[in-house]
Order: sequence, then C-alpha cells, then structure tokens
Amino acid sequence: MKKLNLPLKNKDIRRLKVGESLLLSGKLYTARDAAHKILFNLLRSNKKLPLALKGATIYYTGPAPTPPRRAIGSCGPTTSARMDKFTPALLKAGVKAMIGKGRRSRAVKDAIKKYKAIYFLAPAGCGALLSEKITKRKPLLYKSLGPEAVYELEVKDFPVIVGIDSRAKDVFNRG
Repeated sequence: MKKLNLPLKNKDIRRLKVGESLLLSGKLYTARDAAHKILFNLLRSNKKLPLALKGATIYYTGPAPTPPRRAIGSCGPTTSARMDKFTPALLKAGVKAMIGKGRRSRAVKDAIKKYKAIYFLAPAGCGALLSEKITKRKPLLYKSLGPEAVYELEVKDFPVIVGIDSRAKDVFNRG
C-alpha cells in the first residue's frame, strides 16, 4: 500500500487514481456541518479565516469522548454529502483533500477537478480502529460545538481509498 505524508503535494495528488488504497501520515483537521457553515459564512463575508486552509486535509468526523491513555475516542467518517454546499468554497480557499464516506455532488466533483484536489473514503463502521491511527489531538476552534469542533489531528498510517481523484473520476461511477 502506498504511503503519503500530509500536507499532500500537488504532484502526489495528480498521481493518485480512483480506487487506490493509501496510508496517510501527518496533520489534518476535523470539521463537520456546523464548523463548515461557520467557515463558509466567513469566506462569503470576506472575513479572515481563523485557520490556514491552504493545502489542508479535512476529515469529516465528530470524535467520541477520549478514553484514558488514548489520543482520541472513536472517530469514524461521517456522511460527506452534508458538507457539499460548503465544499466548493473551501476548496477555492485552499483545501486540498477531504476524508469522509459516501457520494459527492456534481458541484463538488467539478470543484475537485477545478482546484486539483482529492476526496478520500475512510472505512465506515471502523471508528474505534481508525482512532488507533491518531497519535495526537489538539482542539483548535469552536470548542462549544462539542464533537463538531475543529481539531488538529496527527495521524500515522491512516487508511483511505481514493474516492474521487483530481480528474473527478469517481469510485461510485466506474461502470
């Protein structure tokens, strides 16, 4: 299995093909519906974002409470389509990769192609196992949102599949 470090380089993104399995290591952000809406509204109002999105990877997850001696609780992927109305703006702002589960809209696929980004699928139903690939967790923004707050995670060999590559080829529409 191919291993890649985060943040991803443009050349790595271009080489990835739909359906390819990878192990990711490095830093990423968590963000779900509520955080996406806040960031989107800031972008729409031309206000400064409270974090740098250039080159960022966002994992659509809401971690469960952290058990003793662990970096994080169970944190499997959430349904990505719920973020679709916000995603093109975040890609335009510099996000390069997203991790979640499920299909994406035509608008998101078009934006992925336009901004040379990538969408990864994380194995659903495996939140406890995925949490073992997270070595550090740091709360960053919107702590009042609870599990929907934005966290910075450090991951080591986090398993994903290329769901939509930078040419907008989609694992769900391969014929």
